Amino acid sequence: MSRRPSPDRGSATLIGMFLVLLIIVLGATLVETGNQMRTSFHATDIAQQAARAGADQLDLAALRADGTVRINPDAARAAALAYLRRVDQTGTVTATPAGVSVSVTITRARVLLPLIGVRTLTVTSTAHAAPLLS
Repeated sequence: MSRRPSPDRGSATLIGMFLVLLIIVLGATLVETGNQMRTSFHATDIAQQAARAGADQLDLAALRADGTVRINPDAARAAALAYLRRVDQTGTVTATPAGVSVSVTITRARVLLPLIGVRTLTVTSTAHAAPLLS
């Protein structure tokens, strides 16, 4: 008696290989998403800190003269840019008497996507700060 080969012969191997590939793709997606989130949080933190540094630069003459709380735009811009230099980042700063806006762009290397040709991750974050009125 001879046995006929089953038409399902080898299908478990194929399914197993597909599942392994699926797990690798999902793992790579998690790693890259984590890298992007970490970079985004970092850019947001830097932009917020720089904006706060700028918003701390009050126009002391106006404050002493009549109690008006407003920002000294030139000093605010200089303070925000100094903070960016201190943390080795670049960005754009806009300062008015009402507030300071800082935009920071961070570029980092991708973790796993260089294997398929995507080498860098670029994230831009903008933050605004105004003086606290009490």
